[in-house]
Amino acid sequence: MPKLTETFARKVPQTKSGTDKHWDSEVKGLVLFVGKRSKTWYFQKDVGGQTQRVLIGRFPTISADVARQTAMGFALEWGRGAGKKLQIGAPTLEVAMESYLARPKLRSEAHKHTVRIQFDKHLRDWLKLPLDEITKSMVADRHRSMAATPSAANHTLKYFRTVWNHARRVHDLPESPTIAIEWFEEQPKGTIIEDLAQWRREVDDLFNPIHKVFYELALFTGFRKTELLTLEWRNVHEDHIHLPVTKNGRSFDLPILQLHHEILAPVQGLSRQWVFPSPKSLTGHVTGPEKITWSPHAHRRTFATVAMEAGVLEEVVGRLLNHTPLSITGQRYVKPSFDALRPAMETVCEALGERIGFSAV
Repeated sequence: MPKLTETFARKVPQTKSGTDKHWDSEVKGLVLFVGKRSKTWYFQKDVGGQTQRVLIGRFPTISADVARQTAMGFALEWGRGAGKKLQIGAPTLEVAMESYLARPKLRSEAHKHTVRIQFDKHLRDWLKLPLDEITKSMVADRHRSMAATPSAANHTLKYFRTVWNHARRVHDLPESPTIAIEWFEEQPKGTIIEDLAQWRREVDDLFNPIHKVFYELALFTGFRKTELLTLEWRNVHEDHIHLPVTKNGRSFDLPILQLHHEILAPVQGLSRQWVFPSPKSLTGHVTGPEKITWSPHAHRRTFATVAMEAGVLEEVVGRLLNHTPLSITGQRYVKPSFDALRPAMETVCEALGERIGFSAV
């Protein structure tokens, strides 16, 4: 092992991939981590079979002499039994992500899956890095490198910010480095189905009848795509559909009419569990319906738009869509039953039926 001098720290080359660890020959526990872009001093000690690591700082901001003196101070404090009070090194991004995703009140499994997919796709080379080694410049550069897909860039780095802030509750971390990002402007498409007669023709022309039912139920419930695809028969009741977990982390009950049962009739009996089964899918249910001109979310926007145009109050439309109310009163005190929402559902379905060309109620 070399003595970690100023000269050694300056001359040791950056790695092409991964991280090299260089231990000091004199001060036990002093180590220099060398990565592709940074060199970082740590003090590390095994306590009770577990490795505990304390961040000293980056080289050359922290010189070799300062790192050595700091490490000797840590060793002295640990020897006196004060080591438990020292700040343990920040977790890696992967550990911080899993800790965040393990929260019992976190949103749906779809949200957890999305975070893992985005991190693996866009931040894979950061997963093994301690959070305090991910800098503002790294974050800003990564965001700019994804400029071709601005929505993905914004969402990925905002997920990163959420994971960072969750870790910050336990670890002594500074403000998230995403403060350096100039967020891309996103213009939501806001597409709705303006020609419902054309929609009817396209849906009727679908080869798979299960996909036909999917789009019909999407239009007449306003459910999100994942909520529909993962719908189970045990949650379809005579007067309502129950969603155990939704995007906002709450369960939700939507009133349904005889019309909804008529829509579902063609897929009843195909599976004991899934409303939209698929024997070819690993999940057992459809994961991607055949595409038509309008996306599943356009069906949700259309449901909301037709509701508003039919005279349903915006607050009530929000309740039908399971949006989180903006006011404290709406969030904490007003809890309308699905029966209270039934007249609004009847109004929306009747208006949709008229535009398509049949009576819905």
